[in-house]
Amino acid sequence: MPKKKQTRKKQEKIMTNRFYFLMILVAFLFGIILIKITKVMFFDREMYLASLEKLTNTTVTGTSSPRGRIYDRNYNILVDNKSLKTITYTKPKDATEESMVEIAEKLSPYLTLNLNSLTIRSKREFFCAKNKEICEKRITKKEKEKVKQRKLTEEDIEELKLERVTEEELAFTEEEKKTAYLYYLMNKGYTYSEKIIKSNATEKEYAYISEHNDSLTGFNTKLDWERVYPYGETFKTILGNVSTTTQGLPAEEKEYYLEKGYSLNDRVGTSYIEKQYEEYLKGEKAVYEIVNSHETKLVKEGKRGKDIVLTIDIRLQQEIERLIEDFIWKTKSEPNTEYYDHSTVVIQDPNNGEILAMASKRLVNGQIVDYTTSILTSPIMPGSIVKGASMLVGYNTGAVHIGERMLDECVKVAGVAEKCSSVYDLGVIDDITALAKSSNVYQFKIAIRVNGQEYHRNMKMNFNQSSFDLYRNMYHSFGLGVKTEIDLPVESKGYTSKDKAAGNLLDFVMGQYETYTPIQLSQYISTIANGGKRLAPHLLKEVHASSSNEKIGKLEKTVEPITLNTIDTKPEYMNRIKEGFYAVMHSPGGYGVGYVDDWMQASGKTGTSQSFIDTNNDGVIDTETITSNFIGYLPTNNPKATFVVASPDSSHPNSNIDYRSLVTYYLTREVTRKYTELYGL
Repeated sequence: MPKKKQTRKKQEKIMTNRFYFLMILVAFLFGIILIKITKVMFFDREMYLASLEKLTNTTVTGTSSPRGRIYDRNYNILVDNKSLKTITYTKPKDATEESMVEIAEKLSPYLTLNLNSLTIRSKREFFCAKNKEICEKRITKKEKEKVKQRKLTEEDIEELKLERVTEEELAFTEEEKKTAYLYYLMNKGYTYSEKIIKSNATEKEYAYISEHNDSLTGFNTKLDWERVYPYGETFKTILGNVSTTTQGLPAEEKEYYLEKGYSLNDRVGTSYIEKQYEEYLKGEKAVYEIVNSHETKLVKEGKRGKDIVLTIDIRLQQEIERLIEDFIWKTKSEPNTEYYDHSTVVIQDPNNGEILAMASKRLVNGQIVDYTTSILTSPIMPGSIVKGASMLVGYNTGAVHIGERMLDECVKVAGVAEKCSSVYDLGVIDDITALAKSSNVYQFKIAIRVNGQEYHRNMKMNFNQSSFDLYRNMYHSFGLGVKTEIDLPVESKGYTSKDKAAGNLLDFVMGQYETYTPIQLSQYISTIANGGKRLAPHLLKEVHASSSNEKIGKLEKTVEPITLNTIDTKPEYMNRIKEGFYAVMHSPGGYGVGYVDDWMQASGKTGTSQSFIDTNNDGVIDTETITSNFIGYLPTNNPKATFVVASPDSSHPNSNIDYRSLVTYYLTREVTRKYTELYGL
C-alpha cells in the first residue's frame, strides 16, 4: 500500500478515536449535571427553599428589652423598671417618601411632640420629601451630566437639593414643624428597625394609634420601660445611668457596641454599675419577621436582662449618707471651716473585698450634693495613716528591729526646715509607741537608715532613688498609688510626685508627699486587717437569671474574692503593725483613743496632714488647710469590717483662733456605732 494512503488511514483512525473520546466525555459531563439537578430538585429541595426564604424575608429587632433589676445584699430592690406606653414605627418594605409624608401629616395633629430637637436639616429633608418635583428641578442639566461622568454622586445631588431650599420655604407653621419632626423620627436610625416615636404617651395618644393601626401603616403601640429607684437618691450616682432610646449608643463608644451586635438606638448603661455590668443587665430584644409588606410576625420573644445583687447594704448606706450630711451642717458652724465642704466614708469587708457602704457628700452653693464618685477619682493627702506601710519597709530592710527604741527629737537635715513629731517631743520610744502616738521622727530616722545613712543633726541627706522605690513599692503592694481593680469603669491612681529632692523622703514616709484616693486607703487598711492579702474591692456579689415574676431568679454566679498580691514581709512584722494599730486606739495617749467605743475592740490609725488649695480658682495654690483622716477595723482579733473616714480641708491655721474641727473624730464614732447596731460584732 502506498505510503501516502497509509498515512491518511492512520489520521482517520486518530480522528475517529478522538471523536469517540469526546462523545464519552460529553456523556460523562451530562451525567454529572443530571445527578446534580436531581440532587437539587429532589434531595436538597427543602434546604434551598429555606435559603430562598431567608434571603427574601427581612427580620427586624424590637427596641431594647427591660434591663435586669439591681438588688442590695439583702435582696432589697435598688433599681427596677417601670412600664411606659410607647408609640413605635417600623418602615414597611413598600414605603415611599410620599406615603410616609402623607402618614406623618395625618398623625401629627394627634400627637404632642417636643420640637427642641428639630434641626434645620430635618426641615429641609421634609420639604424635599414633600416637594420632590420642586427640589428635582433645582438640579441643573450640567450637574446631572456630572453624575453620568462620575464627577458627582447621587449623595452629592441630594445635598445640593437640601442646600437650595430657601429660608422662606422653611418658614413652617407649628403644625408643619410637628409633621417635619415626626417624619424625621420615622426615618431615624436603621431603615427597617423599630423606632421609638414617643415614650410615655398619653392614654388618648396611645388609644388613637391602637384604633387606627390599619390606616397608619407601620405605626404600633407597645409597653416600653424606664429605670426607677425605690430608695431615691441613695447610692444613685454609683448605680449609674442608662441611655434613652433617643440618645441610643454613646457616640464615643458607638463602634464598640456595633461590633457586639447592638443597634444605634439601643439603650445601654453609660456610667458606673449600669455600664460595668451591661453584659448581665441588658435584655434580649424581640425578633420580628416582616411579611406582607408591612405586617410583622414575632419570631423570638424579648427577655428581661439578668438580675444582679450588690455587696452594698442599703440600710447602712442610708444611715451613712444621713450621718455625713448631718456632720457637714454641724461642722460648717464651727470656726476655721471656711474651706471644708465634704466628708467621705468607706466600709469594706476585709476578708472578701465586699464594699458594704461607700458615701461622700459635698456642700455646694448652700446645698448638699452627692460626691460618692470622688471616692474613686479624687486623691487626698493621707498623713500618718501610711505609717504602717512605712514601718514595714524598716522591718524588711533591717533599718529597725521589733522593739527598738529611739529618741523622738526634732530632726534637722541640711537644706530642709526642722521637722518634729508634734508640738512636743515624745522622748525615747519604741516602734509600738511610735505608731500609737504617730511619731514622725521615728519614721524619719528609719528612712535615713533605709537611705544608707545614720542621722546626726545638720547632716546632708544623699538622694537615693532606690530608697524612694523601696517605700513606693511597699505602698503599691498595699494598693496605695495603684489602681485597686474595683469593679467600676473609672478609677484614679492618685498623684505620684516627680520631685527628686533627698529631703522629700522624710515627707514621703509620714504621708505628706503623695496623694491617694479613699478607695485606695480602704484597700490599704483591709490588707492590714486580713494579715497581708490585697483583695480587689468589689460591688458585685451575685448574678441571677431573669424571672417572669417579681421574685429574683435562679442564682447563676457568685463572685469570689480576687487576691491581687500578698505583702512580702514576715508574719511577725505584719503582726507588729497590727499591734501598733491596736495601741493607737487603746494605749494611754494613743492618737485614736475615743474614735471608736472601747467595747468594739477596734484597731486603727489617724492621719492629720497639711493640704494646700486654690481658694479663688486662679490656678495658684494659695492657702494651707488641714485634712483629717481615719482608717481602722473591728473587732481586732477577727476583723469583719474596715472603715475609712476622711474630711479634707476640715480646718485651716488661723492666728486669731487656734481651733481644729473634730469632724472626722465624731463622724467615725457615729459610723462605727451604726455599723455595730446593724451587724453587731
